[in-house]
Amino acid sequence: MKKIRYLIMAIFFTAMTITSIGASLKSVSYKIDDKVYDGYYSINKSPEAPLVLLVHDWDGLTEYEIKRSEMLADLGYSVFAVDLFGKGIRPTEVKDRRQHTGELYADRQKMRSLMLGALEVARLKGGNIHNAVAMGYCFGGAAVLEFARSGINLKGFATFHGGLTTPEGQNYSRTKGEILVLHGTADANITMDDFAKLAVELENNGVSHEMITYSGAPHAFTVFGSKSYRKDADEKSWKRFTEFLDETLKR
Repeated sequence: MKKIRYLIMAIFFTAMTITSIGASLKSVSYKIDDKVYDGYYSINKSPEAPLVLLVHDWDGLTEYEIKRSEMLADLGYSVFAVDLFGKGIRPTEVKDRRQHTGELYADRQKMRSLMLGALEVARLKGGNIHNAVAMGYCFGGAAVLEFARSGINLKGFATFHGGLTTPEGQNYSRTKGEILVLHGTADANITMDDFAKLAVELENNGVSHEMITYSGAPHAFTVFGSKSYRKDADEKSWKRFTEFLDETLKR
């Protein structure tokens, strides 16, 4: 019953206010199971344009994800930046970030349903969900791999310094689409042991994948202006990601 309830709440939502952000992005408030979420989108005028579903890290959907969304929109992709926490929830304290991510880590079905609901919002806004890739940063990377394990029919899934551990009882046997993992070799939070275990899992399940590590890159190495930012690793990983999009999606 719980599984069915979450599926229903994810698909039936109420679109609310829409405002413009910058040159290309618009914000959209949408409701899932009576809770309001704030996402951002830019839908290319061409109905055939590929879609990128972008998932935030553990501090919620902030200017960082908006910037990355604008970069993708400038490349000609339709983009929908997902909100998994809810309207106005952009935690700045570590304990609050752990609380909000922990709630979703503890309820994987809800995490999947929120991803599915966001994908449905993107579709109703004009996004081509049949020619789409999901990507995420840190916590968002873990959410993207959760979506991949759910069996959602997307062309690909990409993570930047994302959580790589598979929860007990789950596997990649239902995964459709290719997986790209972009990781920092110096990441102390998500270790190279985690990286290696995922590689074995994907291989054993016959999932097409590519996994790259960048020397000297710590956790969150793509976050502009942070102590963890590594320009070289950021630029290399972004280049590989955009190549992955070109290889995976129809233009």
